[in-house]
Amino acid sequence: MPTSGPRLLCCDTVLVDVVLSVPRIPERAGDVRAADQLVTTGGGFNAMSAAARFGRRVAYAGLLGTGPFADLAAADLAREGIEAPLERVRDLDTGICVVLVEPDAERTFVTAAGAESRVRPRDLDALAVGPGDVVLVSGYNVMYPGEAEVYLDWLSGLGEGVVVAFDPATRIADVPAPHLEAALARADWLLCNASEARALSGEADPSVAASSLARPGLAIVVRDGPRGCVVALRPGGAVAVGPSPVEAIDTNGAGDVHNGVFLAELLAGTPAVAAARWANAAAALAVTRRGPATGPTRTEAEALLGG
Repeated sequence: MPTSGPRLLCCDTVLVDVVLSVPRIPERAGDVRAADQLVTTGGGFNAMSAAARFGRRVAYAGLLGTGPFADLAAADLAREGIEAPLERVRDLDTGICVVLVEPDAERTFVTAAGAESRVRPRDLDALAVGPGDVVLVSGYNVMYPGEAEVYLDWLSGLGEGVVVAFDPATRIADVPAPHLEAALARADWLLCNASEARALSGEADPSVAASSLARPGLAIVVRDGPRGCVVALRPGGAVAVGPSPVEAIDTNGAGDVHNGVFLAELLAGTPAVAAARWANAAAALAVTRRGPATGPTRTEAEALLGG
């Protein structure tokens, strides 16, 4: 794993996922029995591990806590060669996310925040982000009062040589409009799924949505599940990038894998459309495996692409 050179810095918070495979979401006051269970590091770890497995230098731009969940997360970050440069919070454990996965591979989240929600301006300043670095920011980073302002102020002060990628995440409707506008104003890339692109643009077709959202200084990737993705480097310039067909068993974390691999390839100098092909292949392999952080190695993705 590289120990010098440009980094992918991920602001998306690291949590511990408690993943349960259920026949259905229970009704209020109901009960269902899970067929499988998995306790694993998730959240921002999904994108970071995917990028690290593609050979890039990766750092967690967030906080770990102190406790059993934090210890699990720290061990997983270390195993993947992901840097965790910030001092751990001493009096609070890392948060958790309960993930309910249904038979059609759809997932539902219930999150309890922990130490990752306590980030301060001096924490982010200590990261010493410089030209050539890529920063991945999530809608979760700019959603909650207090935490959102810290991240947005920091982003606004990053130099022009720093590439910022913004993924609004599945709760885009909960991001305050001023926060969303501020994140997009600094972003160089908007990475979103088809539902989020529709919410932002009013366009149901991913290609039309990507074309309408792109503008000078802001390029777009719209992930479209089993249909691949769309890349728009300029208004009206959408390019559809075809999928790598597989049989999905768990979609949890697939979008994060796509983001991580796409940005890893950009860091390597790969043109955007080619980077999207790698990202499609990696996400396809990820959904054939249970759990959130199931991104493949570059060699495995290359085999799927036939290269």
